[in-house]
Amino acid sequence: MINRLVAENLRHRPVRTVLSVFAIGLGAMMVLTLVGLSQGILEESQRRARGVGADVWIRPPGSSLMSLGGSIMPEKMVEFFASQPHVVLATGSLVEGAGALESVQGIKLDEFNRMSGGLRFLSGGPFQEPDDILIDERYASQKRLRAGDSVKGILNRDWRVRGVVEAGKLSRLFLPMERVQELTGKTGKISQIFIKLDDASRTEETVAAFKANPQLANYGVYSIQEYTSLWSIDRVHGLKPFIGVVIFIAVTVSFSFTLLSMYTAVLERTREIGILKSLGAQASYILAILLRESLVLGAAGAVLGIVMSFGSRWLILQFGDPMLVVYIVPVWWIYTSLLAVGGSILGTGYPAWKAVKQDTLEALSYD
Repeated sequence: MINRLVAENLRHRPVRTVLSVFAIGLGAMMVLTLVGLSQGILEESQRRARGVGADVWIRPPGSSLMSLGGSIMPEKMVEFFASQPHVVLATGSLVEGAGALESVQGIKLDEFNRMSGGLRFLSGGPFQEPDDILIDERYASQKRLRAGDSVKGILNRDWRVRGVVEAGKLSRLFLPMERVQELTGKTGKISQIFIKLDDASRTEETVAAFKANPQLANYGVYSIQEYTSLWSIDRVHGLKPFIGVVIFIAVTVSFSFTLLSMYTAVLERTREIGILKSLGAQASYILAILLRESLVLGAAGAVLGIVMSFGSRWLILQFGDPMLVVYIVPVWWIYTSLLAVGGSILGTGYPAWKAVKQDTLEALSYD
C-alpha cells in the first residue's frame, strides 16, 4: 500500500519529480566526472612516464612535479650521468608549456628512441626539418590533424606535422630539442634526464648512490616506480581537498533540492496527511511514505548521474583539451549513489518532521 502511494504521488507531480531527480543526478555527475578526470589525468601521466623506458628519472633543483617548464639544469649533466657506474644510456628533454594544460617536449629523437624502444609511427615519419613536430594519436584525433598539416601557436610559431605516433610515451607533442632551446633562449639547458641501467635490479642502489653524491644534493632523483607513485590523488597537492569540496557541493545540491521538493510535497498534501491521520495512520506510516519517496528520488538521481557521467566524459574527450583524459571509475558509482541517497534522506528530515507534527483538524481544514 505504501509503495503504491509513493508511486502515485511521484507520478501525479511529474515536473517536481523530474526536476528533483535531475538536480540530484547533476550533483552525482559532478562527482563522477571530477573523480574520473582526476584519475584519468594522473594514470595517463603514469603510463606516459613508464613509456619512456627509463629506470631513473632526474629532475632539476627546485622543480615541481606538476611544472610544465621553468626549472632547468645544464645539458652537460647528461654526460655526467652517462659516465656513472651501471648507466648504459642517459638522455634529456626540455619541457615547455604549449597552452593552458598542454606541454611540448624537446627531445633528441635518436636517443629517445633507444631509451623508450622507439616511437611507433601511425603515419608520417621522424623529424626532417627544424620546424617539424610529432604529435600523438589522441592529439591528432582531437585537433583533427594528419601528417603534413600545420599546427599553429605552439611556442608562438607554426609547425608542420611530420608524423603521428602511438600514444603513451612521455608526451603528446614532440619537437627537436635544439629548436626548442633556440626559441626559448635555453641553449644548453634541459628540464629532466632519463637514465637506463644495465640491470634494472640495481635501480634502488643507483638512486641511493646519486642521492649520496654532494654534487646532486638539490636534484630530484627518483626511481621510475617512485616517480610514478607521485602521480596519485593522495600525493598531488590540493587535489584531494578539491575533490572533497566538490563532493560537499554535490551532497548539498541533493539535500537542498530534496528538502525543497519534499517540503512542497508536504504543503500540497496537507489535507491528504490529515485524512490519513483521521483514518488512524500512525506517524511512522506517514514518515515511511516520505522517506520512501526521497529514497526513490535519490536512487533515480544516482542512476541518472551515472548515465550523465558517460555523456560528460564523451563531451570532454570530443571537445575538451587533448591533455584531459576521463576514466569511468565503477567503484565510485557505489560511493556516489550512497551520497545521493544519503543527501536525499537528509533533505527529507524537516518536511517529515513537519508532516508528523501536523494537527489533524488543522490539516483537514487546510485549503
